[in-house]
Amino acid sequence: MSPTTTSTPTKASPGMVILALAIGAFAIGTTEFATMSLLPYFALDLGIDAPAAGHVISAYALGVVVGAPLLTVLAARMARRTLLITLMGMFTLFNALCAFAPNYESLLILRFLSGLPHGAYFGIGSLVAVSMVPYSQRNQAVGRMFLGLTIATIIGVPFANWLGHVLSWRWGFGLVAASGLLTMVLIARLAPYSPPAAGASPLRELSALKHLQVWLTLAVGAIGFGGLFAVYTYLADILLQVTQTSPNVVPLVLAVFGLGLTIGNILIPWLADRALLPTAAGLLLWSAAMSALFPLAAGHVWSISLNVFLIGFGGALGTVLQTRLMDVARHAQGLAAALNHSAFNFANALGPLLGGMAIAGGYGWTSPGWVGAGLAMGGFVILMVSMLVDRIRPPQPA
Repeated sequence: MSPTTTSTPTKASPGMVILALAIGAFAIGTTEFATMSLLPYFALDLGIDAPAAGHVISAYALGVVVGAPLLTVLAARMARRTLLITLMGMFTLFNALCAFAPNYESLLILRFLSGLPHGAYFGIGSLVAVSMVPYSQRNQAVGRMFLGLTIATIIGVPFANWLGHVLSWRWGFGLVAASGLLTMVLIARLAPYSPPAAGASPLRELSALKHLQVWLTLAVGAIGFGGLFAVYTYLADILLQVTQTSPNVVPLVLAVFGLGLTIGNILIPWLADRALLPTAAGLLLWSAAMSALFPLAAGHVWSISLNVFLIGFGGALGTVLQTRLMDVARHAQGLAAALNHSAFNFANALGPLLGGMAIAGGYGWTSPGWVGAGLAMGGFVILMVSMLVDRIRPPQPA
């Protein structure tokens, strides 16, 4: 029996368990993206400039990259429900402490610590989600869990930003901590207890790294997903500088982007359950095409809104690759699933870096669109290599 399907019975319906996991994803999505919108407030309060405040955001991403493999490997022998509660407990504690950070240095350290459980929670949560549904619905289960992350960009981030504006940036982290605490309670009450798989160990989890397809799939996400971040990072500036829209319109367009992410994560997993790799390939080509259209759409608020809504659909790639990693990692699914989020945080660094270089190089504010198209096509090429390897060496079932 696959390690993703072993659990003891639970009275809670699969939908309720996945909802509990999604609330945790909502908390994580809120803290990851809201910190960017709260940057001016905590920079002013702590007496630091914007570049220094940006290091607080980078510290969280670094925590994700480090924590995803480290915590997953070290906790290989823990029951999944216990591990999820522990991870969300760490996340809740460190975000709560962020609300009381007295200075820049302590906030920097606490944001790094807050990021440590991120990838491991999504990786283990995805395994629990797919264990609750038939094999033919596993992408949809992961997609429903990820809806918490996408809905955070529509509701959680604007609300945290409003709290920062009306009360204090510290209340934004309080909101995240409250969501994390709720997640802990729901998982404890609803999630089934599943003992560690027979033979589970740190070494077995590390065996995921010996599979070529794991590395190729991670590379697809690290490169291909960078295109979305290249556009999203500079969207607010482009709306003000190129589209020349009112600052009051910027949050609305950002919400439209989040709406695209959300609808994509509802529709695309249904396709992926029927044709996983063709769906991933189609998403990368879609992202390349929509990103290439971005410079042409940037002149009018209606066209750029439609364009970023369609770009948002490409965010479903995270769900598709999450399932692909579970397939190719065989008996080391936990580490592979967690590393997916390390790859996407690499993309979160690469896309903005290359997009910023294009702008600084004099190619114009809309040049991140072309950068995004190039990165999506890079991910597509790597995926084609992965599919070719599958044809040469057909994968064996776990």
